[in-house]
Amino acid sequence: MTNEQIMGIFADTAYVRTGGSDEELRCAEYIAAKCADMGLQAAIEPFAVEMADIRRESLTVDGRAVTAKGYLCSGSGTVDAPLVYLPNTDACSRQRCAGKIVLLDGRMGYWLYHDLLDSGMAGFITYDGDTHYADRDIDRRELRSFVSKGQKVPGMNINVKDAVELVRAGAAHARIELEQDEYEGQSRNVVLDLPGQREEFILFTAHYDSTSLSQGAYDNMSGSVGLLAMAEHFASHPHSYGMRFVWCGSEERGLLGSKAYAAAHEEELGRCVLNINLDMIGSVMGKFIACVTGEEKLVHYIEYMAAELGWGLESRQGVYSSDSTPLADKGVPAVSFARLAPGSTATIHNSYDTSALLLAERMQADIGFITAFADRMANAARCPVGREMPENMKEKLDYYLLRKREKK
Repeated sequence: MTNEQIMGIFADTAYVRTGGSDEELRCAEYIAAKCADMGLQAAIEPFAVEMADIRRESLTVDGRAVTAKGYLCSGSGTVDAPLVYLPNTDACSRQRCAGKIVLLDGRMGYWLYHDLLDSGMAGFITYDGDTHYADRDIDRRELRSFVSKGQKVPGMNINVKDAVELVRAGAAHARIELEQDEYEGQSRNVVLDLPGQREEFILFTAHYDSTSLSQGAYDNMSGSVGLLAMAEHFASHPHSYGMRFVWCGSEERGLLGSKAYAAAHEEELGRCVLNINLDMIGSVMGKFIACVTGEEKLVHYIEYMAAELGWGLESRQGVYSSDSTPLADKGVPAVSFARLAPGSTATIHNSYDTSALLLAERMQADIGFITAFADRMANAARCPVGREMPENMKEKLDYYLLRKREKK
């Protein structure tokens, strides 16, 4: 794949493509068409996702309208209550929340949500953006079903500049009005098989969806381009192990595509020797990393290989917040590759995530290293990666997937 072809894909996909949307389907069909251009046949596999259409949304604070977006899938209703800003979320602070609308720093996570429900929270407000940015963009957020567990409280998201002004002014009362239609929709995975000489296979993953404000060039059309380039390479190069490429939908909504794939293909995962996941590569600035959810020996293997090839790398054993995680939870050893740029040079989940953050030459280099690693695994006499998930990784997966609460 040439530099021009790489940048052409970023230009063709320079639009928002949230999970379950028509634009996500458009991109899935585009990826399948790119595979067809290479003489390869990919299948689009739909899966069910929760969807919502907002009919009415408004936030009023102390009699003044504040620009806001309602949380999808957070139910419908009107909440008129005192407002409290909660910079700390410890048990002592949460005593102030009963019957109130709570303004929070950061995102609404699972444990915090249920702590606040137990404390009697009536509604919530979050914010995003940056006080130093000129824009007043607001992300369209979602109260994910695995967070709410059916206990829905209306929520709104505002821009950080308005949040600062509310706190500065000592805002005391808020009114949330939210009406939405919630229903079951469809998201999609795109799946391509390259058979090998064995029934066992290596699974390659990358997500192609974006958040509501973002073109998602860096996060993660870059990884999706990487899979296309690797599929093109291995279509004309021998590989003993089979290969399956999965472009995952709805990753930004909670790894829904990889969770759906793991559930639908669970019996086949017994033949999967390794997952190689690409999530954010090719940035102009930033360090190249590898995160292994599997035995520690693989960390050292990648480090040795990088030294052999003269490739700069930072590697660790851990759980990466990406599509590798649901597969690792099914016992498939996984390694996620990424180039992580400083926040001052590249940013994600907002309107600044465009192809301007990326460099075609860096994309080529990153893809080249990952392809070299994949080639070693795919043509090994026996894939050397242990199939047993270490106990420390099982514990980290329990924390990440909310089966256990990590003590602070």
